[in-house]
Amino acid sequence: MRRPYAGALAVAATVAVTTLVAPTAASGDVVIGGHPVEIAATPWAVALSSRDRFGGTRSGQFCGGVVIGRSRVLTAAHCLTEDVLGAPPRQVRDLRIVAGRGDLEADGGSEIAVRDIWINPRYDTYTNAGDFAVLTLEQPLEAGSVMRMADSTDAAYTPGTSAAVYGWGDTTGSGDYASTLRAARVQVLPDAVCAEAYPGDADGTYLAGSMLCAGEADGGRDACQGDSGGPLVAGGRLIGLVSWGSGCGRAGSPGVYTRVSGVAEALRRGRQGPR
Repeated sequence: MRRPYAGALAVAATVAVTTLVAPTAASGDVVIGGHPVEIAATPWAVALSSRDRFGGTRSGQFCGGVVIGRSRVLTAAHCLTEDVLGAPPRQVRDLRIVAGRGDLEADGGSEIAVRDIWINPRYDTYTNAGDFAVLTLEQPLEAGSVMRMADSTDAAYTPGTSAAVYGWGDTTGSGDYASTLRAARVQVLPDAVCAEAYPGDADGTYLAGSMLCAGEADGGRDACQGDSGGPLVAGGRLIGLVSWGSGCGRAGSPGVYTRVSGVAEALRRGRQGPR
């Protein structure tokens, strides 16, 4: 069943989770095909937080994001829908990003209020095309936190390229949410493979112009609920945002990402680029 990833880096999951689940304490198991990462090495990876909506156990995390400017965070548009937040996003008074905190159950890092929200006006809630949004922060982050976005000519989009996806979401597909930031190694897949996996049936429609997919032929490494909006990185550049897929870690059902080259162009047109 098609679903957005609002809600870890999943493995060998056969259960499709179709609704946002409030994060719970992680099981502590090691993600198959994934590994913990130090936040100091990935300062551009941030968590979206609302304790009022999702509780305080894991700093209120419900989605991921990536720093594209000292006061700009890029995330998935579907993370900011009323279905996810329970209210229009501008009415969520405690919406914040958590930066510099790899372990969401620990102290450290910073929690920064969101000053403004820009959701791509062309976001299609049915197809998930154009699934991106920009958060403007009340306070700037360090310059070293900024991740560069790949443009349309970047070799990182070449099928077979090794990439890594980052997040704090479900590690099994069954609601076992990670407390520490994790990464899974995947590879960029040809558009033809993705179009075959998602031809327009109940599982969804893959649109090559605005989407990118990545995973492994046999499954086992993937993003899952709670990873939405998080970064897919290759060659030191941001190439995708976690968006949607069928199940978590299923063979023949790769994860689908918002293609960042199109995002960068849209942000320039909308004057929401890095600051």
